[in-house]
Amino acid sequence: MALVQLKATMSKLTQDDILKLARLARLQLTDDEVDEYASELSEILQYVEQLSAVDVTGLKPTNQVTGLTNVTRADEIKSYGYDPKELRKNLPAVENDQIKVKRMIG
Repeated sequence: MALVQLKATMSKLTQDDILKLARLARLQLTDDEVDEYASELSEILQYVEQLSAVDVTGLKPTNQVTGLTNVTRADEIKSYGYDPKELRKNLPAVENDQIKVKRMIG
């Protein structure tokens, strides 16, 4: 909501607000869709207002509920017995010690 300046209160969106949001999202809406989305989004914003009113002082944020942690390992250089320069000799094209390929952007 901070990115879009809406004229309505947070819990009630006007048709102009919906049209502005649709224009920013590059959506073309019918009049019926504008009315429908105004109603639905207003209900969602009312629910967000309810959640914003809840006192959460003293509660820790919940970022992870499963108890799992990331498993990482230290980066190690492994030698597989091959010299990269020798392997590059088998490639069709090499430039600055990198594999040269055809342009892939259309």
